[in-house]
Amino acid sequence: RYAFHSSSWLAAGRADPAAPGRVHFHPDSPAKGAQWMRQIVSFDKLKLTNNLLDDNGHIILNSMHRYQPRFHVVFVDPRRDSERFAHQNFKSFSFPETQFMAVTAYQNHRITQLKIASNPFAKGFRDGEPEP
Repeated sequence: RYAFHSSSWLAAGRADPAAPGRVHFHPDSPAKGAQWMRQIVSFDKLKLTNNLLDDNGHIILNSMHRYQPRFHVVFVDPRRDSERFAHQNFKSFSFPETQFMAVTAYQNHRITQLKIASNPFAKGFRDGEPEP
């Protein structure tokens, strides 16, 4: 668990219990390596939530926790007894630059104010602004 204090993230206690483990399968899977190499691989359809009761298949995260996404490439083995070799048929990758903090509220008051000022539906949050 982390806290945002003085413009930086600090460890702030033990982590909450892990959310149910879920895996996101890319919509283009399975595909041959040549197909993956032809285009940018995008995960823009991946949905995140903090709702532990989610039944839509979204990836469940705990707020104020740090996450490191992992990318798994699995070789589809054509052999009949391929399950015997399953432990050899994958490679996992992680990229440090993809680490992120899951938050349910902005941790910088200036960002909060910018979003309120820019959002036409946030009239109730604006101080003393007369109605048009």
